[in-house]
Amino acid sequence: MNLSVDIAGVTLKNPVTTASGTFGSGMEYGEFVDLNRLGAVTTKGVANVPWEGNAVPRIAETYGGMLNAIGLQNPGLATFKERDLAFLAGYDTKIIVNVCGRSKEDYIDAVQQLADTNADLLEINISCPNVKEGGIAFGQNPKMAEEITAAVKKHAKQPVIMKLSPNVTDITEMARAVEAGGADAISLINTLTGMKIDIERRTFAVANKTGGLSGPAVKPVAVRMVYQTANAVKLPIIGMGGIRTAQDALEFIMAGATAVAVGTANFVNPYATLEVIDGIAAYMERHGVEDVRELIGCVK
Repeated sequence: MNLSVDIAGVTLKNPVTTASGTFGSGMEYGEFVDLNRLGAVTTKGVANVPWEGNAVPRIAETYGGMLNAIGLQNPGLATFKERDLAFLAGYDTKIIVNVCGRSKEDYIDAVQQLADTNADLLEINISCPNVKEGGIAFGQNPKMAEEITAAVKKHAKQPVIMKLSPNVTDITEMARAVEAGGADAISLINTLTGMKIDIERRTFAVANKTGGLSGPAVKPVAVRMVYQTANAVKLPIIGMGGIRTAQDALEFIMAGATAVAVGTANFVNPYATLEVIDGIAAYMERHGVEDVRELIGCVK
């Protein structure tokens, strides 16, 4: 039975990775999860310089999920390379580094700093606000998304995955834009913008007023967007959004995702990634599927 998949020339031993921001770089999960078993570890977002993140409170529970407004707090690439990448070097898994930035120059600097590292793939978070364009996210404007993709591709030594925001009118327009910019792969979805109000305190549940909604509540939206994207572009897709079980993961794969990322589920079940891997294998055995690639995009 073959569980391995290929993302832009990089072979993952199985199609399961972690969603950025839900797993650190694996250090916190190491005592629960054998990182060697994961297809890849996707790190928390990192920028060329340290970011403080948003004011607290930054997390709120919701029906079927959670809101977060962390604000991409991170220690910057110097610390990240010395600490996180050094830690991951000790494991037999692929490393996907999630990169964030506030300007085109930030992204370019970051990917240049990562050029000579053990990172296998770069996942570019274009849900960041573009400070030079009045705060609109790079991922909400097709022209901007294409430009940032082209700029990153020009300087990156590793294959580039563009992470798409669902907070757009037409996800396929964004997918085509990053494909035109030279992206090697796409990941989606990032979180949906949401809000929660604390009625006892008569104020917002998170200090930022709005936050990113993740968890099971977003899964049907995510599966739909992965399906649309898979039928609009020729790039491999990493699908994510509310995956808790192998059944969830298989929906994404059948919709057209080559790999999947488990995110919010890690907070409630540290073993979620391993259970998804084992569950996919059990499904394949039960249905006589020899190669997981037979399932990718099988629902038309």
